[in-house]
Amino acid sequence: MSRNYYKSIATDKRSLASAIEKNYKDQEDFVSSVFLGLKVCFTLLAMVSLIKIGYSSKIRLTRLREIKDSYLYEKSRFDVLSRRFDDLISFEGEQRFMKDQEQMISRDIIRVIWR
Repeated sequence: MSRNYYKSIATDKRSLASAIEKNYKDQEDFVSSVFLGLKVCFTLLAMVSLIKIGYSSKIRLTRLREIKDSYLYEKSRFDVLSRRFDDLISFEGEQRFMKDQEQMISRDIIRVIWR
């Protein structure tokens, strides 16, 4: 009887050990699948964030290009007006100004120049 008793205890120990090992393996698989799910979620989050950053950067660059073009246009207008003003103040600038104005005054109108 004692022999069967020890045999059943050994069998119980083996079955208990295999049950513990199976439980450990199941826990390990669960934790691995949870971490895999987290990795997939973080990868998707990173990809969406990169797409958003790329789109907002594209919009920002477009706006900066528009501002640059507007600035260059206004700067060229300022340069032209500044040059014309300097010509007006320079020697005989008044006469050059009056010559430039001829195009604006039609031929049948009398022009009076005060001196």
